[in-house]
Amino acid sequence: MNPNLNIKIGKVKLNNPVMVASGTFGYGQEFAPFISLRKLGAIVSKTVTLNPRQGNPAPRTCETPAGMLNSIGLENPGIEMFIKEKLPVLRKIGIPVIVSIASEKDPTEFIRLVKRLGNLSAVSAIELNISCPNMRHTRLISQDASATYEVVKAVRRQTTKALIVKLSPNVTSISDIALRAEEAGADAVSLVNTINGMSIDINTRKPKIAMVTAGLSGPAIRPIAVKMVWEVYNKVKIPIIGMGGIIDTDSALEFIIAGASAVSIGTANFINPRISVEVVEGIQKYMKVNKIVDIRGLTGSLQK
Repeated sequence: MNPNLNIKIGKVKLNNPVMVASGTFGYGQEFAPFISLRKLGAIVSKTVTLNPRQGNPAPRTCETPAGMLNSIGLENPGIEMFIKEKLPVLRKIGIPVIVSIASEKDPTEFIRLVKRLGNLSAVSAIELNISCPNMRHTRLISQDASATYEVVKAVRRQTTKALIVKLSPNVTSISDIALRAEEAGADAVSLVNTINGMSIDINTRKPKIAMVTAGLSGPAIRPIAVKMVWEVYNKVKIPIIGMGGIIDTDSALEFIIAGASAVSIGTANFINPRISVEVVEGIQKYMKVNKIVDIRGLTGSLQK
């Protein structure tokens, strides 16, 4: 038996439900020496903004128990250089390319970015990163249900491409915000982005991250992320892309059973560059052993 791992995110067909998270996989080619990139379901690009960004000052990362803090600050070459230099390389891989975009100051920047990407055939889908905690914003778009609705609705008017909205765990009710994204026209939601945190060097009594606070990722946040995926699954009808501390097949399956149609692997790529393909193979093996014909039969199959 060869299980069916195919899924759809909006109009986009993926050969399997495993993708790599924005900001943890570069632009794909960095991992080409280690894995066959074609075996992935999709690649999510490093988040791009209208203008080039140098990112936040160093130090920008530090290891924590069962995780890491990062405050990269969306370092990227800007949309024009991305289209000229990065997108052609991504296109050659031959799998769906999901372009992650973010605004630096004004939410209307999303409109300009989407218009620039809208007619490019190399772009399979767009991820609205409205939840990056490492920008100098007092409040994220994804922390406000009404703001989320307005931005998603405005972007939806500008493109027919699949639209994925990336949500923050740093909220009171992520399911309510996911519902508003769905109502505004999102084809899927991805969750969760990093959790706010900080770490201190007790010898210097200084923060280990230059920006003081940063985003926590890795296995430490997985139980929170799985819970949030389950909550959102019980609230919306659109597909969910689950992420947050996936380090092996078992942890990926937790998200799928909780309600995720797909999973995105992030921090684990820094530890094991082959992890994404190993998870694809592991899910296929699990389905064979458990006689599960279609991956969709596993999504949301939590027994209570």
